[in-house]
Amino acid sequence: MSDPRTNPSIFTRGAVDLSSLRTSAQPAARPGAGPAAAPPAGPAGPAGAPPAGPAGAAAGTVIDVTEATFQSEVLERSLQTPVVIDFWAEWCEPCKQLSPVLERLAVKGGGAWVLAKVDVDSNPRLAQMFRVQGIPMVYAVVGGQPVDAFSGVVPEAQLRQWIGAVLKAGGVSVEAPEDPRMTEADDALMVGDLDAAEQAYRKILAETPADKAAEAGLAQVSLARRVQGADPAAVLAAARAQPDDLAAQLLAADVEVLSGQAEEAYDRLVGLVRRTFGEDRETVRQHLVSLFTVAGPDDPAVASARRALASALF
Repeated sequence: MSDPRTNPSIFTRGAVDLSSLRTSAQPAARPGAGPAAAPPAGPAGPAGAPPAGPAGAAAGTVIDVTEATFQSEVLERSLQTPVVIDFWAEWCEPCKQLSPVLERLAVKGGGAWVLAKVDVDSNPRLAQMFRVQGIPMVYAVVGGQPVDAFSGVVPEAQLRQWIGAVLKAGGVSVEAPEDPRMTEADDALMVGDLDAAEQAYRKILAETPADKAAEAGLAQVSLARRVQGADPAAVLAAARAQPDDLAAQLLAADVEVLSGQAEEAYDRLVGLVRRTFGEDRETVRQHLVSLFTVAGPDDPAVASARRALASALF
């Protein structure tokens, strides 16, 4: 299995058996079929679920899926259009970071791919069949078969690259041409070649200093280096035992970000800013800002944490 710190892909073709979800009485595909009917009007989808996509989303771009509709809305639909499945739950805080980004990208995709949202509490059998052991968990389905997956929260730049690979697997041409420089940098990061990734991102920034994706990639390289060889459980235990140990707290925040607990990491470091002074405080502030860069400026959790940081500083 690849290291999720540098490569979110964890799926091996054939590992998920979906045979019991297929109904032989139904056709294998629906040539020419349009998008699924939009959900009933109203502020929310199924009981306890968030709205079935961002306001203004085109019908069928972001859909809620259950076991009863899985064959038609995922398996059959994926024969024509790649489907990305977002396994989530109302109580899952990391899901609240990842799902809005997925929804926004699906809408921007203009129908090139479909986001299917599966509530694991309401659909435990689907979660079991996909071997979902933690959420958020995201699968890509192309041609009726899962082709790739990742778990946890990943930076938007990396998420865009992953979706681009899914579209290629589905034979979908992406209108916006890829920047070969960014492709080279992202590929190096995905395979864990941190030296090559750093060199490539720095080259982009030398040529285009305001490139936010390159900045995020470079910050992620630094993050990956800091956690290399670390045992997450041991790191968090050490941080609990030594609340005023600067190095222990900074490493714990890194581990939390990579575990999809960015908000906890931000809270940890904002609290540390409040308890430190002088050079120590500046060290913590800079570390926190580097974690903001990994997530990107559009992340709502970053905006909230920046306000908390300003309050702690002033």
